[in-house]
Amino acid sequence: MDIKSLFRKKSVEHLLADAEHGHHSSLVKSFTVTDLTLFGIAAIIGGGVFSTIGRAAYDGGPAIALLYLGFAVACVFSAYCYARFASTVPVSGSAYTYAYTSLGEIIAWILGWNLILEYAISNVVVAISWSDYFTTLLEGFGIHFPDFLTTGYYTVKEAHEELLNKGTATSPQIAELWNTAPNLWGIPIIVDLPAFLITIGLTYLVYVGIRESKNVNNVLVILKILAVLLVVLVGLFFIKPENWIPFAPNGIGGVMAGVAAVSFAYIGFDSISTTAEECKNPQRDIPKAMMYALLTCTVLYIATVFIMTGMVSYQELRVGDPLAYIFQKVNMNFVAGVVSVGAVIATTSAMLAYQIGQPRIWMVMSRDGLLPKAFSKIHPKFKTPSFSTIVTGALVGIPSLVMDQAYVTDLTAVGTLFAFGLVCAGVLVLDLQGIESKFKVPYINGKYWVGVLWIVILGVIFIYTDTLANWQKAFSNGEGIGDVALKILFILCWAWLSVESFRKNFSLIPVLGLLTNFYLMTELGTENWIRFIVWCLVGFGIYFGYSYSKSKLHGK
Repeated sequence: MDIKSLFRKKSVEHLLADAEHGHHSSLVKSFTVTDLTLFGIAAIIGGGVFSTIGRAAYDGGPAIALLYLGFAVACVFSAYCYARFASTVPVSGSAYTYAYTSLGEIIAWILGWNLILEYAISNVVVAISWSDYFTTLLEGFGIHFPDFLTTGYYTVKEAHEELLNKGTATSPQIAELWNTAPNLWGIPIIVDLPAFLITIGLTYLVYVGIRESKNVNNVLVILKILAVLLVVLVGLFFIKPENWIPFAPNGIGGVMAGVAAVSFAYIGFDSISTTAEECKNPQRDIPKAMMYALLTCTVLYIATVFIMTGMVSYQELRVGDPLAYIFQKVNMNFVAGVVSVGAVIATTSAMLAYQIGQPRIWMVMSRDGLLPKAFSKIHPKFKTPSFSTIVTGALVGIPSLVMDQAYVTDLTAVGTLFAFGLVCAGVLVLDLQGIESKFKVPYINGKYWVGVLWIVILGVIFIYTDTLANWQKAFSNGEGIGDVALKILFILCWAWLSVESFRKNFSLIPVLGLLTNFYLMTELGTENWIRFIVWCLVGFGIYFGYSYSKSKLHGK
């Protein structure tokens, strides 16, 4: 095996030719810029604002709004890079396709493999969140689902082990399910049935047509924007400014503890690019839609954080349905009910967006020979990637029956940030190759700026914080040494980028995108990195066992 062959690339012309010919060319071109913007909002606003936002606020207090703003800035850097690629290569496949043209096949493969984390696995979290709000909504009508049919097996198992080890549990009712649920051969029957059923229903909708999916999505997105606006406008009348003090009760550490939850909240803006072959004018509309969607969602997120933490203490927000909870606390049960309806709508549209995106990534990977041909099969009647859609439904539906939401959220965040960072790196390669695009990333010469920023920020960190002392403590007692090692690795990578920027006049925006995404990855901790590395190793095993020899570029 020639090492160079691992980094073989597909030219832009080759990718465009593949998209224009063959059975996959029968995809229906129906998306306008408005459709794409709503599609992006559908993917971004879901479990992030109706579920994980409570977890983030519990850790960081009102200051978590700054993390939402900071992450939005990081996403803008990434969005510029995605837009550059989308205008250069208007082909489905998102980051996978972009990496194939710039970084080479093996990087494209591992990106495609990690996009499963961003789209399919993250949808498990959204499905679980949907189930929580749906069952709460039914309770308002006097309809009760048995708890053992609305809770994940591993959620109950973890709560039960916490009860055994500590004598108490965060959720005693959930912990007790381990003993009270029906069992089969001694194994408790505990499943989240609503999460599974909504996944199957949406998979069917995506299977039967993109126009139908798009129209349903547009209606759902408008309704969920109205629901979030209701939270903001009504919540204004119940704000107690004293709840915002202290602004950062757990310090910077508490704010950064919300990285996984906040990054999950922005997952999906790049899903717009997965529909490139179904857009009427992808080179013009995809860049616009990405920016419009990001701006809209960031404003709504920050407003929601301030309303939520202003209405109740941040200490009360570690609940699965925080927006409904805050209105129940002020005896606005009607609004809480409307919010629950909005949450069901919001998470439904987010799931729909992810269920549309993932099959199209697999379709393109199959087209390149890296997956079996069945994944690129287009249904003759419905004009959708049929087999890929069914597999996506199974990959989301089955884990949603049993998985714990927090575990999946953290794993998803690592894979997503990895994809965002590599797309930024790919733009640097396009610049070096001199490939022109209709969409231009604003050029700011990073020759000196990257290095200057490195020196300034390191100086601030080491002079005005206790970082160095904390690192020395970690090395002396061995606690948290892995997290420190990640930070040191980040500093060394920034130093290397400073040198390369000086040598090659790198554009500052993609460099900042690469750095911010990598830094946020380091904040997710060594445990999540270990899971991520194991996930990547499995992906490499599949590549070398099947995809390398089956690639259409093999032998060329």
